Formats: sequence, C-alpha cells, structure tokens
Amino acid sequence: MADKIPTRIYLSEEEMPKFWYNLRADMKEKPDPILHPGTLKPVTPEDLAPVFCRELIKQELDDTTRLIPIPDGIQEFYGAFRPSPLIRAYYLEKILDTPAEIYYKFEGTNTSGSHKLNSAAAQAYYAKEEGLTSLTTETGAGQWGTALAMACGFYDLALTVYMVKVSSEQKPYRKALMEAYGARLIPSPSNTTEAGKKILAKDPDTGGSLGCAISEAVETAVKTDKCRYVLGSVLNHVLLHQSVIGLETKTALDKYGIKPDIIIGCAGGGSNLGGLIAPFMGEKLAGKSNARFIAVEPASCPSFTRGRYAYDFGDTAQTTPLIRMMTIGSGYIPSPNHAGGLRFHGMSSIMSKLYKDGYLEARSEVQTEVFDAAIKFMKAEGILPAPESSHAIKGAIDEALICKKTGEKKVILFGLSGTGFMDMTAYMAYNNKTMSDHIPSDEELQKGFASLPDIPQNR
Repeated sequence: MADKIPTRIYLSEEEMPKFWYNLRADMKEKPDPILHPGTLKPVTPEDLAPVFCRELIKQELDDTTRLIPIPDGIQEFYGAFRPSPLIRAYYLEKILDTPAEIYYKFEGTNTSGSHKLNSAAAQAYYAKEEGLTSLTTETGAGQWGTALAMACGFYDLALTVYMVKVSSEQKPYRKALMEAYGARLIPSPSNTTEAGKKILAKDPDTGGSLGCAISEAVETAVKTDKCRYVLGSVLNHVLLHQSVIGLETKTALDKYGIKPDIIIGCAGGGSNLGGLIAPFMGEKLAGKSNARFIAVEPASCPSFTRGRYAYDFGDTAQTTPLIRMMTIGSGYIPSPNHAGGLRFHGMSSIMSKLYKDGYLEARSEVQTEVFDAAIKFMKAEGILPAPESSHAIKGAIDEALICKKTGEKKVILFGLSGTGFMDMTAYMAYNNKTMSDHIPSDEELQKGFASLPDIPQNR
C-alpha cells in the first residue's frame, strides 16, 4: 500500500468541499449555551447584533444544521489557495525509524501563511454582503490579522487590527504585511480605547494578551458606524469555516483507503484543531471510529491541561458574552517569552465539551522542546513550521516513537497549520539559546482563576 501513496495528495476542483460541516449537529451532548453577562440567560441574535455580522450570528447559534453551503463568492476566493496539500511524511518516518505512517495537512501555502484565511475569507465576505464598510479584530502572533487583512483587501473593507504588544515587537514583518494589504495595526493595549487605557493604568509595562486586544477591538467596533468585530478562533462559526481542512483531508485519505488511528492538532483557541478533527470526530460520535484525538497546547498557557471548565469572558475587560469553556481566566497574561501564538486564555466551547466528555485528549509542551521537534521536522521534510504548528509536530513525533518501541504500525495525522517564515525572531532565540521555558505556578494561575465571573453556573 505504502508505495502506491504519493508524497503529496491533492484534490480536484470537483472534489473540493461545497459545504461546511457543523460538528455540533452530531453531538448528542451539546456545548452549553452562550450567556448574556447581564441576564445570565442564553444570548439572542439581537444581543449579538451590535458586535457581529448577521450571518455569522446565525451560524454561531445553529446547533442543528449539519451541512451549511459555502457561498459561491467564498468558494471563488478559496480557489486561489485551496485545496491545501496532504503530505505523507516519508522522510520524517525514516529519521524516526518508526513503523508508523505519518501524514500532515499543510495550511501554510497561502500568503498569510496559515489556516486562518479559511475563516477570514468567510467573515469578510459576509460583512461585505451586509453592507458594512469596516471591521476590527485582534491578533496574537499575527496569522489571523494577516489573513483578515488579505480578505479585507480582496473584498474592499477597511480593517483595524489590535495586535498583542509583545508579538508586534517580536514580529515586525507581520505588521508590514498587514499594512501592505491596507490594514491599520495598533499594538495592544493602547491609549486609543478606554479598555486599553484602563489596562495600561493598572500595568504600564504589560506585554498584552489576546484578551486585552479583544477588549479594544470590540470597543472600537461598537463605536464605529457600519463596522463589526470579527474573531479568528474560539467561536462556533470560526470552527465551522475551518471544517474545510478536515473535509479535504478525509476525502484525500478515503481515496487511498487510509483510516487515521491518531489525529493531532495544536491548540490555542481551537480553530485549527476543530477544523482538522471535525469529520473524523463526527465518525467517532456515531460509533464508526476508534481514532484518538490529541490537542497539544503550550505549557505557558495551559487552558486544557490546567484550566477549569467554567463560564468566562472572552476578553480582559469582561465585556463579551459568557462562554463555558476550559479556561485559565480572562485576567491571565501569558509570559512575554512565549514565542508563538496559542496565547488565548480559553478554548472553544466545542473542543472543551469534547474534552470534558472524554472524546479528546490534551497535553502541554514547553517551547524549547517544541522547537526541537520543529527543527527535526524541518530537516526531514524541508518545511519551516510555525511555532504554533510545532506543538502538533511534537505530539506526532512522540506518538511515532511510541510506535517504534511497541512495533505497532499506526496511522498518525497532524495539522501543520502554518509556516514559520515570519517567526524568525523566535527561531533566532532558539538558535542563540536565549529561549527559555516558563511553566506558570499554581499561584500565577490562581490570579487568572480569580477573574472568573462569580455566577451560579460557576459555583
């Protein structure tokens, strides 16, 4: 079988997904509803209308529609960078001397360098269709901001991006690329919003967090005419759009009769992970698969492995609706020496529910060992991975080495969610041995937990 499988498996135009897959429709136990922070009742479309686009609100609250058509206007944009390749990691298998078969879905072939463009295209399209003229957002490592800048450039929308301050300092080329597409980039926290001013007054030297940046982006959106806020991870509609990753992957594997035993994704807010595993998890929920699913997150921001399953705000200023998720608290600020993204304090409600119900495993990794894995992968496969994606690489290598010890020939699939060409500052720190590992103490995490809302659902 192995000699019949090409190194790169592509789909034809006819095989491309025409629908997004809504995993929630196949979940017998649904994620808990999003709550209004004032009434503590499930949010309505009217509650979300000042912040989000109408069609995205509809998708966010839809727990029952299994397949949602991808509009022609989005499919046309997808055609510029999809399908992405599914690659058999023959060379990595060889250097690991493992009987395992390793496959990875590479989402870094577009100019933004990551999977984020899948949802950015959809959200910008719906904003344009609604008659909006501008959008605001946040970005951590910069992949989402870059992707949305590309999409807004394509659909002719103005964009303001609040980028986590420490990331904007570490990644000037991301800033340059966003600005080349016409976006306005503001390091966060900033003095341009009331939320930013309050955060700076409390901690003038903070490096920022995604929670801070979200607060600023939401505030700007609600104060600006014909403007809405869009988010690159965590929310249900984002995972819906990212399901094209898993749908393409499954179609490609099915062509060769390949069934993955282990599926691994990096985990920050859950979009790449959720998109990759969606159709495979659907089979598991239906009792048609025994595959294992593994989320790999950074030890410095461990929402799965050390977080609490609770209702929490999505932002530091505590202005968003409440989402029940695995969280370390909206008040938690990741260590500034954390080199990649994956720095959000909480996890998708869908991924969190699957984790709590035992369908999804999770582990955390320190960044120096993640970069060790990235370099090993790069030398074998010839692709420079993003720091975020390298968490999944670490997980895949670990599982392949277990197969080496046991002699089991398992099929391992992981998501290579982006390229690392704009993360060279991190690679320089690794090469110079100035990169360090930070594992937060229980006391540090407690500061984040202290910010959890004191509501009956959390008691």
